[in-house]
Amino acid sequence: MASTVDRCKVYSDTNGKMSGDEKAELHETFKAIDKNGDGYIDMSELKNALDLCGFKMPGWKVRRMIEDYDDKKETQHQGRLTFDEFEKLCLELKANEVGSTFKQVVSKKENLETLGGMSDASSEGTTHSVRLEEQLAFSDWINSNLGGDPDLAHLLPIDAEGKTLYDKVKDGILLCKVINHSCPDTIDNRALNKKNLTVYKKLENLTMALNSSRSIGCNIVNIDAHDLAKGKPHLVLGLLWQIIRIGLFNQINLENCPGLTTLLTEGEGIEDLMKLSPEAILLRWVNHHLERAGLPRRCNNFHEDICDSEIYTHLIKQIAPPEKGVTVEALSDWLRRAEVMLQQAGKLGCRTFVTPSDVVGGIYKLNLAFVANLFNFYPGLERPEEQIEGLENLEETREEKTYRNWMNSMGVTPHVNWLYSDLADGLIIFQLYDIIKPGIVKWNRVHRNFSKLRKFMEKLENCNYAIELGKELKFSLVGIAGQDLNDGNATLTLALIWQLMRAYTLSILTQLANTGSPIVEKEIVQWVNNKLASAGKTTSLKGFQDPIIADAKVIIDLMDAIRPKSINYENVRDGGTEEDNLANAKYAISIAWRMGARVYALPEDIVEVKPKMVMTMFACLMAMDYIPNMDSKQ
Repeated sequence: MASTVDRCKVYSDTNGKMSGDEKAELHETFKAIDKNGDGYIDMSELKNALDLCGFKMPGWKVRRMIEDYDDKKETQHQGRLTFDEFEKLCLELKANEVGSTFKQVVSKKENLETLGGMSDASSEGTTHSVRLEEQLAFSDWINSNLGGDPDLAHLLPIDAEGKTLYDKVKDGILLCKVINHSCPDTIDNRALNKKNLTVYKKLENLTMALNSSRSIGCNIVNIDAHDLAKGKPHLVLGLLWQIIRIGLFNQINLENCPGLTTLLTEGEGIEDLMKLSPEAILLRWVNHHLERAGLPRRCNNFHEDICDSEIYTHLIKQIAPPEKGVTVEALSDWLRRAEVMLQQAGKLGCRTFVTPSDVVGGIYKLNLAFVANLFNFYPGLERPEEQIEGLENLEETREEKTYRNWMNSMGVTPHVNWLYSDLADGLIIFQLYDIIKPGIVKWNRVHRNFSKLRKFMEKLENCNYAIELGKELKFSLVGIAGQDLNDGNATLTLALIWQLMRAYTLSILTQLANTGSPIVEKEIVQWVNNKLASAGKTTSLKGFQDPIIADAKVIIDLMDAIRPKSINYENVRDGGTEEDNLANAKYAISIAWRMGARVYALPEDIVEVKPKMVMTMFACLMAMDYIPNMDSKQ
């Protein structure tokens, strides 16, 4: 296999466990250090291992840690660590950092700068290694899925080994196209700079790619357009993986595949399925088909368990339509078996993301992508004969999706898959509070490792404390109690999340304006009208419920006032129909991203004049008035 992964980030969840993704990456780092494959790493290599996992510790502290561990071990195992011991050590280190993690990752300064999409991404003194398997897989995926796009004719195909991938992303067009493939219609093609690409126009495209990535839920910290323009491999691969993964996982839900109810176990309801991560659903899906195939074996992960290709071989046979002619062959050589298995996957049009060596090597990300792709094309799950009761109430609304993407883009851990179950213990909410106002959370009051006997009460106490902190920040929480969060009350939970998002947006704006006092909505409206008038625009704004917002022209005029000539008015429609208004709104949001505004509002929010999202849009644009034009960064 190729070199080690780029700085394996051990962001365990605050229950003292790791997600499958995190554990797999940790295991890959361990194996890279365990060169002789005996299942141990020497204590002398511990500092290097911890560095790779993001724990920068002085030598004396590591030596003391080694002494403490050796005192507890049997003589024959002293001086060495098993993977389980290494994982436990990383979890202990992370548990001690919980209170400060988010202040370090998303500091005030970083929040201020990333709103404009231009954070300082200096990595001087840090070394990064690139997994060549990912480079090859992502390049192949791009060639297969985007090869026919005329806008990419000057860039594709990428060479067979993916070596030119990092040069191909430098003008920003390719990244924007990857985003639109994973999440269709995210970026308005009219906002993309395609001709006469100066350095400035390329940076605009890259900035639009970064900000639109945030809007779909990518966590982007310490990356700006200049880093991508330099083609930094570890940053490019990391961003591509997040975008591709989101696209693969978008279809793993009840709305797209009602047959997922087949995976429910005895005593479970639909709400239990909603609590599962996409990875957990995929594991259930694989095991469901293994059971139907009469295979006693089960899959517990997408790295070690799939290395011999037996699980994949039977899965593909089970989901394939008879006319595809898929066969099962039992071969002793794992590499040869993987090649034959992938030939069968090729009959389904699903030979993508992995090579035989990726399967045998158990490359987690690529195998996860391979399985997700199989599911998306051939789920093999029968649609329920009867209408699923309550399904319409469990489908994710536009508002819920926006809030979920916002939280994930802020870097909360674990990843938020379903708002109400994932927020029910308060831990995600505490992380958001700590981002909005660092130091506000007294972490010694927070239950993180829930006990079996008091688990329910400890989660409820967390939720009560979350409400208490909201009141400290002057949130309007009349009628909202900790019990409502714990129960997953949709209306009241959304009310709190909105106030968190509002507080975050206004806190960034206040920092940028440097007024000394918090900025409120009335001041944003006043600023909008002053800016429009000073630029000679005829549009104006009464408030965030003003019907004039529906055609997006006031937003478009405002952006042209902030950055003259940023708008091509030939793209602005005057018809006033709902179709015209939606087209204008899509164009406005993409231009806002291109200017550097961290916007989460959707085009439909503008057309329907949703005051909450409209307010955040204008607030982000107001922030642009306090951020230097990109010309100054050339």
